[in-house]
Amino acid sequence: MAPDVKQALIDALGDAVRFDVPTRKLTSLRVGGPADAVAAPNDRLELEALLRICSRHGVPHRVIGKGFNTIVRDEGVDGVLIQLSRFKRLEERPNACLRVEAGVSHATLTRFCRDRGLSGLEFGAGIPGSIGGWIAMNAGVPDHETKDAVREIEVVSPAGRHRHRISRDRLRFRYRALRGLAPGSVVVSALLGVGLSNKADVAAEIDRHLAKRSGSQPIDQPSCGSVFKNPRGSYAGRLIEAAGLKGEQRGGARISTLHANFIVNEGDATAADVLALIGKARATVRMRTGIELVPEVRIWGRDAR
Repeated sequence: MAPDVKQALIDALGDAVRFDVPTRKLTSLRVGGPADAVAAPNDRLELEALLRICSRHGVPHRVIGKGFNTIVRDEGVDGVLIQLSRFKRLEERPNACLRVEAGVSHATLTRFCRDRGLSGLEFGAGIPGSIGGWIAMNAGVPDHETKDAVREIEVVSPAGRHRHRISRDRLRFRYRALRGLAPGSVVVSALLGVGLSNKADVAAEIDRHLAKRSGSQPIDQPSCGSVFKNPRGSYAGRLIEAAGLKGEQRGGARISTLHANFIVNEGDATAADVLALIGKARATVRMRTGIELVPEVRIWGRDAR
């Protein structure tokens, strides 16, 4: 990163920006090379200033959140990775709504709803990450997705010059994706609809989802979450298992023996190990079934080739 860009970032953000940061410390899979810069703005004004600097100097930026659903290559990634970890406001609003900032974790949101007997978001119990990531990926389970609760989102424009709210009817949610926003836009909060229930019922439904997840997914090992989207009418994990790849290992990475759509870090995996397993799973399933598995996980960074 050019010295003048570094200085502009320091002037705008102070110690909220760091340089040459190992991304293995930022991603849930614990792999990845260095990022040019990582910024954690304190508020919307600092975020807007950061985006203006990136725009002015032609520096790419991405929101990394809590690092789930993301693989950074071993060669590292150009530009600025943005963490919205300081955007943590969560409050009840009239008409059975919650205003939730992007950095609020799934655990915090689930606990908030449990304590107040608010229903409709129980499906998210155990889905890792933060609200910003949930919205960007339209996180969910087979019968519920984040889009079902969203009433509007608050977005900062890619160049940091506008902040606006977009209602649900103008959003284009897809399976594990939100389309239609200008590339580089940053979601900073959402208005989520909830129902009024009782604490016991909400707690029971949350516990049901947590038990199902803990019994079927390797939640006690570093992973990036589900690696592939489920093909229409099938499940990626079942296809990978049927291909005989459950437990397949490359270096320190392994296709989970508990759920074949998860790749876990056994302790010393590299991004190259993980990507090799992704390639092996795609090629093998394609050869056996003709089905092309599409990655759900985002793959960022410089390609050594």
